[in-house]
Amino acid sequence: MPDVVIAGAAGRMGSRLVALLREEHDLRLVGALEAPGHPALHKDAGEVAGIGRVNVPISGDPDGLLGPDRILIEFSVADASLAHLRAVARQRGRAVIGTTGFSAAQRHEIELLAREAAILLSPNMSVAVNVAFRVLREMAQLLGEDYDVEITEVHHRFKKDAPSGTALRMAEVVAQALGRDLTRTAVYGRHGLPGERTRSEIGILSQRSGDVVGEHTVSFGALGERLELTHRAHSRDTFARGALRAARFIAEARPGLYSMEDVLGLA
Repeated sequence: MPDVVIAGAAGRMGSRLVALLREEHDLRLVGALEAPGHPALHKDAGEVAGIGRVNVPISGDPDGLLGPDRILIEFSVADASLAHLRAVARQRGRAVIGTTGFSAAQRHEIELLAREAAILLSPNMSVAVNVAFRVLREMAQLLGEDYDVEITEVHHRFKKDAPSGTALRMAEVVAQALGRDLTRTAVYGRHGLPGERTRSEIGILSQRSGDVVGEHTVSFGALGERLELTHRAHSRDTFARGALRAARFIAEARPGLYSMEDVLGLA
């Protein structure tokens, strides 16, 4: 049975992963991590998650918990996730990472680390969102250049990065399908008198409001009509369950860099 270590175990996503793992019969929670100095250190991960004692104390020592074939699952911040991935690679472990906000240099380092360990990196662990990526590619190809592309994402007020990793991935999918360079055509919000919309630009707008779990809409608009694809997440369990599905996949994978498309057979 694969052994799982949850990083950010006292956070919103980490707590749900701890809770849901108790229901799983083919994955075993063996470790929980938090940042040094976190008030939850040394507390029982299950009690912190509100499900009662699971006899797994929250630790601040990743090297003491990670090991060969143990699976790290993490939704946190880029710097912490990268540090943990270095430990995973050193110890020939495995990882499922839902963290977003990695820089280009950090993503390159992750690619190098994946030569030593099986790493699954996805901006969104939702099964439906990853199906949406495939649908968006086909929509963009079929609609072509006559349709303006605008992407809107809404998240809770606590989210640190913008745009969301999911919105950026949606923009990348559309740009690739249309043969555009996203670094040249992306427009992140508008202000003042930017002039008429250019044909090639892909608009991306971020909103932060209350406790919204996550909502993404991609709009294809032409003169006379508009076609939209929307995904709304109603619970963080959507992402947690997707991460556990990814953990089952990565438990059997060879070293390399994978995505949820690999898990779902969409790659």
